[in-house]
Amino acid sequence: MEHHGPAYHPLRRRLRQLTGELAKFGAVGGAGLLVNLLVFNLVRQVTDLQVVRASVIATVVAIVFNYLGFRYFTYRDRDKSGRTKELTLFLLFSAVGLVIENGVLYTATYGFGWDSPLQSNIFKFLGIGVATLFRFWSYRTWVFRALPARETVARAESFLEAEQREPAGPRIR
Repeated sequence: MEHHGPAYHPLRRRLRQLTGELAKFGAVGGAGLLVNLLVFNLVRQVTDLQVVRASVIATVVAIVFNYLGFRYFTYRDRDKSGRTKELTLFLLFSAVGLVIENGVLYTATYGFGWDSPLQSNIFKFLGIGVATLFRFWSYRTWVFRALPARETVARAESFLEAEQREPAGPRIR
């Protein structure tokens, strides 16, 4: 096995962690997308609500679904202290996402007159896509924060101490 220097392994580990996080975020988000579109179309079928109002209802249902999925699946290993703050930030950033998502639909529907069921679903989907980029960044940066830095530093220090205790020279594994 080829050795690529001391920075190689932490970088590879970090990339694997990010890939896993993206996969979990995508799984929850994909399920939330289905919930959002199913509720949207169900509300449109069984009520006379305007398209954007039906979309807002669907988005709110998906937000609740996604919070549960993110907290208990995607980010279950993240800092769990301050749940009130976490939920408040989640709802704040979700509300911004709701405005982005439904702003796209509103613009298509009332700005351009694109309001057939197919057009509404296309622009609902497009709005969800744009809002998802914002949500991924905001949730991972502000809501489901990584463990506090002092724990990370303590882990790094213990790793370095273990490395210093090992004799120098080639490693045989």
